[in-house]
Amino acid sequence: MRKTITYQWHLAELMAKAGMHNSTDLLPHLLERGIDLSPSQAYRLVTGRPERVSIQFLAAICDIFDCELNDLITYTAATQTKRRAAAGPNVVDLDKTARPRRARIVPDGD
Repeated sequence: MRKTITYQWHLAELMAKAGMHNSTDLLPHLLERGIDLSPSQAYRLVTGRPERVSIQFLAAICDIFDCELNDLITYTAATQTKRRAAAGPNVVDLDKTARPRRARIVPDGD
């Protein structure tokens, strides 16, 4: 069975709890830990849901906010079920015999 992994990125919430309300507020803290990001990169990391981040960045964020990795990222794994193909007697063939006949309107008096 296949599983679908979804995750929530909580960097903005961690920043809000620490009193940081702009994405650029994070930059000096990251620079102290050897991570140099541009303001646009910081904005994307704070407001978006990143697909790839370095372990060094994750460790720096956990150090800045004194949190664990599961405070920054929560995930769920859901099992995908296979879809069955429709077949058998509950499938209706929509050819011309299954459709209603077209109504013919005739004027009164004929």
